[in-house]
Amino acid sequence: MKTTIFHNVLMSFSERSSAARHFYSHIGLATILILTSSLPQCIFAQTSQGTLIAVNQADSNISIVDLNAVKEVARVPEGVVAGHEVAASLDGKIAYVPIYGDSSVGDAGTDGRELLAIDLASHKIVGRLDFGHGVRPHCIVMNPRDGLLYVTTEVDQTVTIIDPKLLKIVGYIPTGQDQSHMLVLSHDGRFGYTANVGPGTVSVLDLKARKLLSVIKVSGNVQRISITPDDRTVFTADQTSPRLAAIDTTTNTIKQWISLPAVAYGTGTTQDGRWLLVSLPNSYGVAVVDLYTQQIVRTISVPKGPHEVVITPDNRTAYVACMKSGYVAMINLSDWSIKGLIKVGNNADGIGWASSQQVN
Repeated sequence: MKTTIFHNVLMSFSERSSAARHFYSHIGLATILILTSSLPQCIFAQTSQGTLIAVNQADSNISIVDLNAVKEVARVPEGVVAGHEVAASLDGKIAYVPIYGDSSVGDAGTDGRELLAIDLASHKIVGRLDFGHGVRPHCIVMNPRDGLLYVTTEVDQTVTIIDPKLLKIVGYIPTGQDQSHMLVLSHDGRFGYTANVGPGTVSVLDLKARKLLSVIKVSGNVQRISITPDDRTVFTADQTSPRLAAIDTTTNTIKQWISLPAVAYGTGTTQDGRWLLVSLPNSYGVAVVDLYTQQIVRTISVPKGPHEVVITPDNRTAYVACMKSGYVAMINLSDWSIKGLIKVGNNADGIGWASSQQVN
């Protein structure tokens, strides 16, 4: 009974009458979260199958969420120093978590030097890679074209290439910039793009030749990065102004700025290439941009501090890590309603999706 009531409350405001919208606006999202705190760890709803992995920075552990049962099934401790981001193996069995350190990008603190391999079925650490010195390994991406892992190693101004089967470093690509924090790969496996936070730039990398191709100046500070399914456009969020840079990957230049109602953070494009979801941390919302018109068509209310956006391959669900609330919001991409909220750990910033499997 409670589940049905609160799932309906969390439906997108655009689907409600004006009277209902006034009521929900009056009670506020914070009230909804208080009411739902007595429910199970997720408000149940039909969702995409697979496993969601959330990296809980403040807890130095990861949450493993079985999306078939729609619930968190385990938390795996990382150790004293926390990881920030995660990638899954191609078979969905292993999560790879770089251990970044105890600070935010650009701040003084511990320089992490490890990568953990975590078995998603047994919930145990099954492998470790030592980078040899403190490199602040951060964003990690699996390249399905060559089966290798690519991870940003900020201190060395590189992207480090790892064989996931051997947990062995097999190469490096220079980024030419400080604070190469986030990384995205083209779907054809040819190019990589890093968001270099403090310099406010994007580095373009040739993955096969393992060399730096170009550095694109964006602003005084940028965060996160994503790419369209056709590999034609890369997006990164300007942290000095409420706008997104849309980079043409053919010319490696900014082709357009997309204006936003607030400063953005993470982005994610739907698999059909039609919609771009943009997290707005300070306004507790996710903006939906029509990529045909480059205009915002709606904003979806989510819990406090939305950061990373992950969209499942079946194009049914977007998961948004709401870092300051301890929840991951599930957005139904067919009608833009909130399917539910998954309770995870503290300061869950990086999230990842793994292919469907049995999680015990």
